Amino acid sequence: MGFVCRFTMVAIISSMFVFPAVARADGPAPAASASASLTTDAGASWGQASIPPGAVITMQNWRDYREFMPDGMAAFFAGSYFWKMPPDVQMPVGPTIIHPLPTSYMEATEKYAAQVKIVELPDGGLTLNGYSGGIPFPHPEEPHQGWKVLANLWYRYTPHLTVNTKGVVCFVDSGGSVSCKAGMKIYRQLSFNTDPGVPAGFPGAEDKFFTQFEMVEEPEQERYTAVLAISHTDLTHPEEVYVFIPSLRRYQPLSPSARCSPDLGTDETPDDRRYGFDSNLTQLTVEFNARRKILSLIGYTMPAGRFPENYDMPLGWPQPSWGKWQLRDVYQISVSKLPSLSSGYCFAKRVIYVDAATYAPLWEDLYDKKMQPNRSIALFLHTLNIPGIGPQDSSNSMVYGIWDVQTDHATVFAEPGDDQPFYVNEQTPRDFTDLTRYTTPNGLNLIMR
Repeated sequence: MGFVCRFTMVAIISSMFVFPAVARADGPAPAASASASLTTDAGASWGQASIPPGAVITMQNWRDYREFMPDGMAAFFAGSYFWKMPPDVQMPVGPTIIHPLPTSYMEATEKYAAQVKIVELPDGGLTLNGYSGGIPFPHPEEPHQGWKVLANLWYRYTPHLTVNTKGVVCFVDSGGSVSCKAGMKIYRQLSFNTDPGVPAGFPGAEDKFFTQFEMVEEPEQERYTAVLAISHTDLTHPEEVYVFIPSLRRYQPLSPSARCSPDLGTDETPDDRRYGFDSNLTQLTVEFNARRKILSLIGYTMPAGRFPENYDMPLGWPQPSWGKWQLRDVYQISVSKLPSLSSGYCFAKRVIYVDAATYAPLWEDLYDKKMQPNRSIALFLHTLNIPGIGPQDSSNSMVYGIWDVQTDHATVFAEPGDDQPFYVNEQTPRDFTDLTRYTTPNGLNLIMR
């Protein structure tokens, strides 16, 4: 999600990057093989009723569709908090459109999934071995069903390289005041790649799984502040986080255990980044709640202009002009810290609604230590045409909002925005492909040089 920085001074920028831009996808690309989707649970009967395309959900009829809403969304409709649905809200419902995952990703699933094994750790946590690409658990069942779903989310398909050349994140307080920041963001998968023509891993980065580089461009007083987060192939290895401080002209490491403090000015914590989830899987206990259907906005037209333009205010909700909502099959799971690690952690539970077709999170409700609602996170996936692959919903492009129902503060990210380029895979200009500059801490020292 936004900046990874936990350092108070830099936190300001950490999470705040949402990178609005216009995707450059040149020409049609071949779609993934439909047969590939047969190796997942997508499309299976979830045993729920449905909503006919053409229905429009409003304040007058929302209770008729309550069973298809995450708890946080229903609470917005019910007016349970300061944050509530605008009186004129309209959610037009269209058909559910499933874009098959890339053929190469599903081929890796079929080749390697049988060798993936869960390993129980001495402290009660779990890890896995034998993972080499694709979906680790294409049919997640007991034992450890919830953890398997979360592992699938962690290793979900996204393009191996995405570059937001400029992004915007905006904050709203209880008085309706809006302020925004902007910056660039480069996400790169360094191991277990399955995109055609891309090596599974890169020399010198064999132990790295995923890197997140983010740098502030505005406001001017925060320009060049940058953060790099590095996740590892060994799930037990803590995420590394480094921040470049312009006034010092050097980087410094941040504590991997600081996962609770919101980035200054935002409503995002370190565990929310990477588009909804960036926590250590080995430190979690996961309960499988249900298979169900929920409403989600996917495959829409990005709103033009900067927030709050073309958003339904004061909540900052999608307007009907964006597109039609879909009814998606999801796994609902509840994620908590292991009992031995829970005492110093800020949240008692994170309920995640995981899309069964992409394993991307679509909605999250977080609860504090007293099990009271704390925040809701909505993730609206923006479908992109990936070169050589075809349309993908889990593209690293989206709009997402975080509403804190205890402080009456909200943060809205848009990726892309400001009508700036959003590059995917081989579309990326060479300047952004430098592994040293954008995936190593020493690369941070090249800023301002």
